[in-house]
Amino acid sequence: MISIIPAIDIIDGKCVRLSQGDYNQKIIYNEDPLEVAKTFEEVGIKRLHIVDLDGAKARHVVNTKILEKIATRTHLKIDFGGGIKSNKDICLVFNSGASQATIGTIAITQKQMFLEWLQTYGSDKIILGADVSNNKIAISGWLKVSETDLSDFLNDYINEGIKYVLCTDISKDGMLQGASINLYKKMHIQFPDLQIIASGGITDIAEIQELDNCGIYGVIIGKAIYEGRIKLEDLKKKLSQCT
Repeated sequence: MISIIPAIDIIDGKCVRLSQGDYNQKIIYNEDPLEVAKTFEEVGIKRLHIVDLDGAKARHVVNTKILEKIATRTHLKIDFGGGIKSNKDICLVFNSGASQATIGTIAITQKQMFLEWLQTYGSDKIILGADVSNNKIAISGWLKVSETDLSDFLNDYINEGIKYVLCTDISKDGMLQGASINLYKKMHIQFPDLQIIASGGITDIAEIQELDNCGIYGVIIGKAIYEGRIKLEDLKKKLSQCT
């Protein structure tokens, strides 16, 4: 069964969503991320994806107090990303209660540091972030697109022991136009042992089922929940089918 992972993106301590990573296209959905997290937990959600958008912009982790609050007041397994750029940042994230850290830019710009983190914390705690634009890896909060091909990027880190990858198709993120199902199918066929977490554009329950059918490990859902395209009651039904 695919792991359903709602996303909470944080700016100024509030739960927001962007469209294609554009800070100028920001919608505030809730003033209290903890309240949102508890709502997810109440319907049977076990995992949560937190993105520190302030941290991504500032190039260092910012919203660890919110992380700590959610980690101590819920039983959710949290993966945290955004602004993790130093040893201090990643220590702070884990000390604040995250179970996993999602790292993208550093894996491109400072490979040795990333490998040190992978060795120090282990492959169960480090998620490789692969943000994709036209099959190339995007970095720096999606402001730059590197020359690194997705397949080469994944091959490189599989050889280093990476187990989890969170892949986001930037063109789809926050647009509610459907996920890049074919991209994830191809990834799973090419890298069958990789635990792939699909992100970007998920619009309805049928897409979650389709990703499940083709062997995808997890799916991150954001705007579709906040806009009511995917209702928590429907997620609760789907989760209950697997218990």
